Amino acid sequence: MSTASQVAEALTELILRGEIKAGVHLGESALVTSLGVSRNTIREAVRLLEQGGLVRHEFNQGAVVIEPSVDDLIDLYNARLYIEGAAAAVKATSEQIAKVRSAYDALTGEAKGGDAQEIVLKDLAFHASIVSLLGSKRVDAFFAQIMVELRFYLQVLSFEDQEYARPDVLIREHKAIVEMIEAGDSTGAVKMVSDHIRSNSRRLTEILLARNSYIATHRQN
Repeated sequence: MSTASQVAEALTELILRGEIKAGVHLGESALVTSLGVSRNTIREAVRLLEQGGLVRHEFNQGAVVIEPSVDDLIDLYNARLYIEGAAAAVKATSEQIAKVRSAYDALTGEAKGGDAQEIVLKDLAFHASIVSLLGSKRVDAFFAQIMVELRFYLQVLSFEDQEYARPDVLIREHKAIVEMIEAGDSTGAVKMVSDHIRSNSRRLTEILLARNSYIATHRQN
């Protein structure tokens, strides 16, 4: 990895773990001093974060960590719906099915441990295994790119909705998807994947609307 990529990865972790909060300005000078790298490296790292959807450029402020947005969420989950829906419709090979099952087993094992951050990662790995059913390296690469932003929103769901405090629900929803894929029931698999994505999208939308309303009310006061 290039130095800029390493810096971008480190900043990504800090953002996703909540150590750099939404709305925070990523000042070049401060990052140069704290990380001991050049301005060019910081600029390239921030550009990578912008590509990943975690940072946006704002006039007179420069790079700012994104605030969770309902519009961005809907767009992101629509992309998930198209990609994962298409993947679930594929007649998978035994090797592909084994990878999906392995990802599911890893998720269920982690879900019982209760570490939300690790569960999010295993959850995303499971959905990446479904996308891989399409057999396209380019689609896999695209999904890997949007997974960074997905992780951001899934962690909002995990921490604010306590989704991972209910591992039985999480396991049941993903098990239904695996069983449809293993049975070769593409119609059922598409339905299960789509229902799961839409359910998460609705709950996240509710959380973000309530959060935005709370912030707006307190700003007025």
